[in-house]
Amino acid sequence: ESLRTSAKKRKFSQSFDLIVNLKNLNLKKPEENINVFAVLPNGRGKESKICAFVDQALSKTAMENCDKTILKEEFGKFDKAALKNLTKEFDIFIAQANLMPDIAKYFGKVLGPKGKMPSPKAGCIVPPTADLKPLTERLRKTVGIATKNELIIKCTIGNETLENEKIAQNITSVYSTLIHSLPQ
Repeated sequence: ESLRTSAKKRKFSQSFDLIVNLKNLNLKKPEENINVFAVLPNGRGKESKICAFVDQALSKTAMENCDKTILKEEFGKFDKAALKNLTKEFDIFIAQANLMPDIAKYFGKVLGPKGKMPSPKAGCIVPPTADLKPLTERLRKTVGIATKNELIIKCTIGNETLENEKIAQNITSVYSTLIHSLPQ
């Protein structure tokens, strides 16, 4: 509550970020790095935008459940500027599993450094027969938790449109996921 009253009012909905300082981890050891995804029970307060890379097998369900669908035939049509615009416009990318080599070839140079390549850990790489509705519903409430060469975890847990109780539930969910993923 004190954060809401002390924060300067803005013309947009401000977000709440959770920052956790970690101790006694050696990030040079791969097994001690943290890279997990947590589902926020109440979402982030705003919908994540999802883009899908699919072929004809998943095109219908992707068009129904994702904000944008890019078919395999369109992969070569994106120049670097269009790819950068994709990373700004969309939060999450879903990929059809058998297309991953093509996705890496056409989109990897831009999505990779931004940390937006479709991740199997988040369930973003799907078979050609997948039902995308439950996946997109879950992904819209998912946040990544990762140590990026420092002993700090940072993630968005909601925005000021959410009630205090819902933000507290989101914090508890992220904290629980983090605790279970720590090596010690």
